[in-house]
Amino acid sequence: MTATEVLVTRGARKGTGAPGAARRKTPHKGAIAIFTGPFSVLFLLFYLIPIGYAVWQSLLVVEREGLYGEPTEVFGGLTQYILVFQNAPFWESVGRVLLFGVVQVPVMLGLALLFALLLDSPVLKGKKFFRLAFFAPYAVPGVIAAIMWGFLYSPNLSPFTDVTRTVDFLSPELVLWSIANVVTWVFVGYNMLIIYSALLAIPSEVYEAARLDGAGQVRIAWSIKIPMIAPALILTAVFSIIGTLQLLAEPQVFRSFSAAVSSTYTPNMTIYATNSIPNTHLAAAFSVVLALATFVLSFVFLKVTQRKAEA
Repeated sequence: MTATEVLVTRGARKGTGAPGAARRKTPHKGAIAIFTGPFSVLFLLFYLIPIGYAVWQSLLVVEREGLYGEPTEVFGGLTQYILVFQNAPFWESVGRVLLFGVVQVPVMLGLALLFALLLDSPVLKGKKFFRLAFFAPYAVPGVIAAIMWGFLYSPNLSPFTDVTRTVDFLSPELVLWSIANVVTWVFVGYNMLIIYSALLAIPSEVYEAARLDGAGQVRIAWSIKIPMIAPALILTAVFSIIGTLQLLAEPQVFRSFSAAVSSTYTPNMTIYATNSIPNTHLAAAFSVVLALATFVLSFVFLKVTQRKAEA
């Protein structure tokens, strides 16, 4: 009998080498529970339970006995969802943010990619300064940034009166793109850092091999860097899609500067205005539909990009 056969026989006797043998028990289960417990509790309290509560609220309707009767909440099934799909302002706001995303997201991610490639280039000097300068706008809260840019756009308040009186950035035709400029200004640096971190993870040997083959910086960026950071680009795109459908702070602030921004300008503003009536159950139905739409768009985008990557 060979040494290998002896080992196999001993393993079979001990039950460690036979197919279907019992798996080893996971050690330190208590430690795992201690470390994952706080996250699990917070995830349950602040994510799963609120989602479940919103879904339940969307299935209720308010009934009254007579004109001034006391309101009571009863189960209404899909009544609120029927009202959602009949609500024209809500779907107009969805179409508005989709148009916003189709234009703003590629511009923002293109600038973020360009800045990240510049920071990763050996040609650029003062990288620490530019890295901080590109990221600094993200440190400004969205509301403060919207107020600041609103003053810059306002013809009566802006220091650039010659420009703002010639071009009305707060008009119904341009206010959406004025808001897009604010969002781009704030989030370019955030996305740039994600992309730049992915660039730093590329082994330097890859660049050395490309230089030996005679590739320049532009060729290296196009043929090596961008393909190798594709997962980071997809991640930032998913974040941007979710953020686009959740647009609220900037247009809410711009209502103070422009009459073109209504209370139903974006889906989240529609939900906020509906809940303020108050009509909590319809607002909950709006929220559920918006969450499902966000999930579907993100999922479809991931599937499309995965198929292109595998092709």
